[in-house]
Amino acid sequence: MNHETLARKVSDTAHLTGTFTLRSGQVSNQYFDKYLFESNPSLLFEIVNRLKEKIPADTEVLAGLEMGGIPVATALSLQTGIPVVFVRKKAKEYGTCKLAEGVEIAGKKVCVVEDVVTTGGQIILSTNDLREHGAIIDSVLCVIDRSPEDKKNLLEHDLQLHSLFTMDELLGSIK
Repeated sequence: MNHETLARKVSDTAHLTGTFTLRSGQVSNQYFDKYLFESNPSLLFEIVNRLKEKIPADTEVLAGLEMGGIPVATALSLQTGIPVVFVRKKAKEYGTCKLAEGVEIAGKKVCVVEDVVTTGGQIILSTNDLREHGAIIDSVLCVIDRSPEDKKNLLEHDLQLHSLFTMDELLGSIK
């Protein structure tokens, strides 16, 4: 499936209009419900089939951020054989008390995986936490970049964002 066809399928499946408050606090009248494309096995397969090409070659671990990044990271792991960790917003306070569940990340080259990125605020918080646990991180993958011009804050934290789609691409694919 080519890029434009996939963009149209994602838009047809997940595009909503109305009034939506984003995690960043911004209000938008356009919204892509990531769970609608993440819960569709054939669509998720096509998304990660294209997204896997953007994984840096030296990646040793994929880190799916709670909650939307986890299905994407898991599907990428299944397609690439790269181990995955599941990253909580904060370490759980019982059991193992871990922030990142799964394989060891200390000293490993980790690529953060997120579904939709607006300002990158949660990515920065989670990356800082993972770095405190010894992860080496300079790359982030996402399915949808809502505002490509607003990534200076990620660059300030030595993070390069690689997205499959921009919001404009998806909106432009709507028929």
